[in-house]
Formats: sequence, C-alpha cells, structure tokens
Amino acid sequence: MRIPRIFHPESLTVDSEIFLDEDAANHVGRVLRMSTGQRLELFDGSNLTFAGEITQADKKRVQVRVLTSQLDDRESPLHLHLGQVMSRGEKMEFTIQKSIELGVNVITPLFSERCGVKLDAERLAKKIQQWQKIAIAACEQCGRNRVPEIRAAMTLEAWCAEADDGLKLNLYPRASHSINTLPLPVERIRLLIGPEGGLSTDEISMTSQHGFTDILLGPRVLRTETTALTAITALQVRFGDLG
Repeated sequence: MRIPRIFHPESLTVDSEIFLDEDAANHVGRVLRMSTGQRLELFDGSNLTFAGEITQADKKRVQVRVLTSQLDDRESPLHLHLGQVMSRGEKMEFTIQKSIELGVNVITPLFSERCGVKLDAERLAKKIQQWQKIAIAACEQCGRNRVPEIRAAMTLEAWCAEADDGLKLNLYPRASHSINTLPLPVERIRLLIGPEGGLSTDEISMTSQHGFTDILLGPRVLRTETTALTAITALQVRFGDLG
C-alpha cells in the first residue's frame, strides 16, 4: 500500500512527537484504519518531507513520531498566480484542485460583472476555508510539498490593479496573440480567467489599462474550468516543468 501523505500545519522537527489535526486524524484513524507502528509521510509546507511512525492511534487522536527529513522540491520554476472569477458549485472546486496539481502557486477568487456566485461574507469565508482544504488534499495527492495559498476573494479591478512584476495574461477568444508567441524567458505570470459569460467590454478595457496582454488558446470556445486548466498546462509546457 502506498504510504499516506499528510500535511501538518506547524513546523516539524526530527525526533519530535506530534498530534495530527482533526481532519488528518479522522482520515488516518477512521478512513485508513491505520494503527501503531505504521508509517506516514508528513510535510509542513517547508519543501521538506518527513518520515513518521504512528505511536498512538484511536478514532479521535493520532500521535506520530517524526523520524527523518529530506528536501523534496517538486515546485515548477514558473510562479503562477491564478485569478479565477468564481464559478458555481463543484466547478470552482475542480479548478482549484486541478490547477494545484498542475503547479499553480497562488489562487485568488474574483468577483466580476458576470460572476454567477452570490455569497454573503460568512458563507464566503467558509468557502475560502473549504477551498484551502481542497488545496491541501491536492498537495497530499500529487506530491507537492508547498501548499498554495487561496487568498480572500476580491473584485476583478482590485486584483488587476495590484502591483506585480510578472507577465499579466487575460484569456480572450478574440485575442491576436497565443501562448506560443509570448517571449522567453518568463518566471512569473498573473493569469486571469473570466466567468462563464466572459468579461464585459469595460472589464477587458480595464485589464488592458493595468498591463494585461490578451491571449488566445485556440479556435474553440472552452468552458471556464477547461480554459483555466488548458492555459496552465500550456504555460507550464512553454515556461515551466511540463513537457
């Protein structure tokens, strides 16, 4: 059986004894039914992995001894910040999960004129927490040892106006540039993905004023969640570590 990978939100040190948090303990103790003496792989976001051995396990608490550590850098040389206008239901969760598997470093949920998601502050805060848990689970699955940040939601214009020394890209079906025409090298990209109905004319004009370049993926119109993953894959092939 593959050794389970578990994220621990606090820094780990060799020879220490730690308790897994509630979600991790539930997964290890109840779902996987692991017991004393079995091994885990732990990571804490530092780009290190830690071998651990369970020293106590029941349905509510799992204690682990940290045995060894090693550097395990699986991060792409391309730093990608995804600005995703929020989509409904599982589409947003799918985008977050898969974009993290593909190497995105930061995700900011956005509101735009045609955003179909309407949430009050309390429900939005709960969504952000849920999406951060999805990010952690994606890292546990795909082997990344740094957990991308899911930032607080903000308006499209505020996000576009933030200072950023990277290349700024907006996916637009009538753009004249493609990813293959972008100049090399590129180390940082801020990628904007609009809503299911697309950005309005005023919003497209606004992104241009903030230094965004419109790019085209191809001749077909893609759904918003397909657009994000296709663009990230193409950018990682050209500038990152896929290929």
